[in-house]
Amino acid sequence: MNLLTKTWALAIAALALQAQAAPYQSIVPTKSSVTFSYKQMGVAIDGRFKKFSAQVNFDPAKAEQAKASFDVELASVDAGSSEADDEVVTKSWFNAAAFPKATFVARQIKQTAANQYEVTGALSIKGQTREVKFPMKHTAQGKDGVLTGSFTIKRGDFNIGEGMWSKFDTIANEVQIRFQLTAQAGQ
Repeated sequence: MNLLTKTWALAIAALALQAQAAPYQSIVPTKSSVTFSYKQMGVAIDGRFKKFSAQVNFDPAKAEQAKASFDVELASVDAGSSEADDEVVTKSWFNAAAFPKATFVARQIKQTAANQYEVTGALSIKGQTREVKFPMKHTAQGKDGVLTGSFTIKRGDFNIGEGMWSKFDTIANEVQIRFQLTAQAGQ
């Protein structure tokens, strides 16, 4: 291959990569998940939320310009049993009747390494808002991208578990939130 041919090949490859680098503008809920885990009497318990939505504008190459917000419908909780599902939406826990959604709004996304980002934003649950910061990984899958990450919250900061549940001896204060979001480029 001569120098001119190599140059053209590199230019075409660069254009092809740029064509695939359209910003992600939506998530595919059926290919995405939001899960959580905590300890109850020292035993790890896992759960998930079945309904969530997002507003995104994320170009992995221009992370500092990204915008993202995320809503989770708290009544869509799957805590492992119907009894637990019914309890966790009550006033003592999520109070889903008064506060139907948990919301996260990203304030800053910055790249820390190839396909690695640090996300800072405001998480609001049950009328309480706290800043959270967490690592996020991007994995390209054709025109789609998979965004994964996790962070830990303290349920006491959000008044999750009031009254007899406000102590952390039975149910731990720390709750780990994990997400895997399949994002699609805009059309």
